[in-house]
Amino acid sequence: MLYQGQQKWIKAGIELNDGIPQLAVVVTDGYSDWSLAPVPEWVGKNVTIRASQLQDAVIIRARTENQSWRTVRVARFPYETGQQAGPFACAPTRAGFQVIFTRWVSTEPDRDIHVDPPIKE
Repeated sequence: MLYQGQQKWIKAGIELNDGIPQLAVVVTDGYSDWSLAPVPEWVGKNVTIRASQLQDAVIIRARTENQSWRTVRVARFPYETGQQAGPFACAPTRAGFQVIFTRWVSTEPDRDIHVDPPIKE
């Protein structure tokens, strides 16, 4: 999750929607929008999600341990100061939800939207 304030944030992750795992991104800048891409083949796999600021946008990419990067979203997010970033998990309507974060890494930002970041970080 990238957090600039209550009305300016981005969250990305795997969400269960209509019984199907989805690679989901919510972008909020006054109003929220939600994008989904089904990834049922990712069940049981370690997923890496990367958010990288490039100029006035954030690039969201994701991959599993044996698949290459998939660009999920490029979102306008022109905020430089005061950003907070970190892991985020929630289950607003279900008890017993469990998440395991295996690592959190801060790296150099992407330099080009058309060049994948390295696999090993």
